Amino acid sequence: VDPSKIEGVSKWDTPRSAADVRSFLGLAGYYRRFIEGFSKIAQPLTNLTKKAVRFDWSPQCEESFQELKRRLTTAPVLSIPDPTLEFTIYSDASKMVLGCVLMQQGKVVAYASRQLKPHEQNYPTHDLELAAVVHALKIWRHYLYGGKCEIFTDHKNVKYIFTQKELNMRQRRWLELVKDYDCTISYHPGKANVVADALSRRSYGQLSCLFTKQNVLLREFERLQLEAVESTSAAGGVLASLVVGPTLRERIVAEQSNDRFLCRMRELSEAGRIGGFAVASNGALVFEGRLCVPKVWELRREILREAHSAPYTIHPGSTKMYQDLRKSFWWRGMKRQVAKFVDGCLVCQQVKAERQKPRGLLQPLEVPLWKWECITMDFLVGLPKSRGGYDSIWVIVDRLTKSAHFLPVRTTKKASDYAELFVQDIVKLHGVPVEIVLDRDAKFTSQFWRTLHRAMGTRLEFSTAFHPQTDGQSERVIQYLKDILRAVVLDRSLTWEYALPLVELTYNNSYHSSIKM
Repeated sequence: VDPSKIEGVSKWDTPRSAADVRSFLGLAGYYRRFIEGFSKIAQPLTNLTKKAVRFDWSPQCEESFQELKRRLTTAPVLSIPDPTLEFTIYSDASKMVLGCVLMQQGKVVAYASRQLKPHEQNYPTHDLELAAVVHALKIWRHYLYGGKCEIFTDHKNVKYIFTQKELNMRQRRWLELVKDYDCTISYHPGKANVVADALSRRSYGQLSCLFTKQNVLLREFERLQLEAVESTSAAGGVLASLVVGPTLRERIVAEQSNDRFLCRMRELSEAGRIGGFAVASNGALVFEGRLCVPKVWELRREILREAHSAPYTIHPGSTKMYQDLRKSFWWRGMKRQVAKFVDGCLVCQQVKAERQKPRGLLQPLEVPLWKWECITMDFLVGLPKSRGGYDSIWVIVDRLTKSAHFLPVRTTKKASDYAELFVQDIVKLHGVPVEIVLDRDAKFTSQFWRTLHRAMGTRLEFSTAFHPQTDGQSERVIQYLKDILRAVVLDRSLTWEYALPLVELTYNNSYHSSIKM
């Protein structure tokens, strides 16, 4: 490591107040994924930042401070992950810390650890070990979701979590999260599980025998930048996946030097006088990890246009569009500009209905505990007959997660046909629901439909007659479905039956303000 580049850290003065400690931990915490066992090393310093704790710089604090400085000035030893290969996780827990290591082909990709919260220190050993597994899956979701991974733990009972018959509520909640991943849990004795064990138990000397010595290759990071998915249509979108592509990145970075505000922020950031802003390895100015877009209308208009009318977005509202864009971009007044752009969209003005809040107060339904435990269903009828003979859509929505399925159907179908379709498309994917909220359609009030769900153990809750507000969730989704289908037909000249799967994908992957995700 070049000594001139680490001089600021190596000559960092000993903290003399809790504020000084927080400042140092803020710097060190930014690089915690490069530091094995960060939480345990920093624990003496973290204790000094708690309320009602007298500032006493003990030998343990000095040792922690010097060790963190040494770790920060040591060359990184992490390897670059390959998304096509299988990941391996080693997890472990102690009475104070959770620790886990992400590896690939025997090389370390990332370390993670955190201190236990006061109530977590009362967990039994089984739950602590499972908490370490859940912690790893949460923080490395972007690596693990959609791929295979193998998890090693030194607590044998965790291996049987999938087949255990009796679980407490906490374990059931965690099991729902674990089931989202294609992972297997294996037992690894504590003596063999040295990597994760070190994060939660061992003292922190040189564990060079466990490290994979590699330099950080900036060229490889640059090569791994995600490229935007190009559309096959004539309009072709360069931001179809809402990720900055190399060409657009170069244009944005080049224009940053011409923006007076961004130039000022760059100077303040390099001088350490402002937080949030930073200069990336490729010279781009970022704000909280998001690329800063200069005040150039052509660039911003291109981003807004592709985020609003690309084939994989289909005219979202201003809130959904802003939540998607803010993950990758930042500029001053971005939310206001997104709302103005959506208001000026001709297609949206032609197809979207005006909504006003109704008078009076509604009595809300109880919030479900599990996804797809309580669902609602309704029909969107009066559609033009498609090539497949369908003339309506069966809308089925989960009340907890707001995810939905849109099934094309015929109004001439019998209750037995709907029962078969329900089992094939809903029960097969999500299991038997506990409760269904639905209107008083003749198909749903039939003796066959009632008997079927009584046998399945599902409770039917019928809405009040001539009062659609009882199932306001389905009505709102149907209104969204009408707007988007009109936009697809008008903007892309597609039939509603052909566009329905794409609309379902767009809806289920968009931001929902009611659940803030």
